[in-house]
Amino acid sequence: MITIKDIARLANVSHTTVSRALNNSPLIKEPTKRKILEIASQLNYSPNVNAKSLVMQKSHTIGLFLTSISNGTSSSFLADTIKGVNSMITNEYNLFIRGIDDYEDYTSINSQRFDGIILMSQSVSDNSFIYHVLQKEIPLVVLNREVEETSIPNVLSNDTEGARMAVEYLITNGHHHIAIIEGTPSFKSSYMRKEGYLQALMEAGIPIKKEYSIQGNYDMESGSQAMEQLLSLTSPPTAVFCSNDDMAIGAMNTVFARGLSVPYDISIVGFDDIGFSQYTTPRLTTVKRPVEEISRVGVERLLSLIGGKEEEVERTFMKTELIVRDSVRMLS
Repeated sequence: MITIKDIARLANVSHTTVSRALNNSPLIKEPTKRKILEIASQLNYSPNVNAKSLVMQKSHTIGLFLTSISNGTSSSFLADTIKGVNSMITNEYNLFIRGIDDYEDYTSINSQRFDGIILMSQSVSDNSFIYHVLQKEIPLVVLNREVEETSIPNVLSNDTEGARMAVEYLITNGHHHIAIIEGTPSFKSSYMRKEGYLQALMEAGIPIKKEYSIQGNYDMESGSQAMEQLLSLTSPPTAVFCSNDDMAIGAMNTVFARGLSVPYDISIVGFDDIGFSQYTTPRLTTVKRPVEEISRVGVERLLSLIGGKEEEVERTFMKTELIVRDSVRMLS
């Protein structure tokens, strides 16, 4: 294995000079730097990241944490989050992914293990983790959920506004009997989306029916079961707002299993605009929430923090957008 000492011997310089040249130090003259880099290239030199980490006190690891990976987090949400983060991380960093609920305590979360942490936060139960990371002085960016701590860069979408748009669209299409399949109870997004649903109904003067609110868990199975309950009511709704697309797809499946049709017997709107949404039959009308974009912006903020750039800490809201497709019928 080629070492810095081998390069130093061939270049006739000290190993300190080689180290500085490889780390692009301004203390090394350009001709010397070029000579060292040329020799390193010819020898196919690969730096020992672990040794470098010990010297520079860097782990070269970025942590991506979610409230939970196995409970209430849809596979599409997880995939979009990882895709967005991974697209922005350079080869200098390894990506470590974990659910907060996997930990009994946070003693292993420290600055020796992580250069920075991105938290895709779904619940206020994450606050103890957030305070631990701040206490350990690890650069942190929180995504997806609005946090009160003003010292943390915070990137999220306005889910309440998105849900309100979706339900308003149903109302403009003549629907007044509109149900909601809610998301995972402990997740802030579930609360925000129900808030948007209620706002739209109240502004339109439509009575709120308790039996039209069914609890789901952000997965297809709970969407299917919730739709079963709604269709079994004495007066079923004409339209359903599902708090995410996975539950909307599960709900559509139950409608078809009952020998009914979407949208002619019942209209359905989802939330998230996952990849499958445009390939369902009919194609699903939904609210686009830019999870990938939120993740990318989050990484940009984190890399700036790690690099020591003094930036104004701010809360950034990414716009949601109603994507109209074929799953809503206009009532006469």
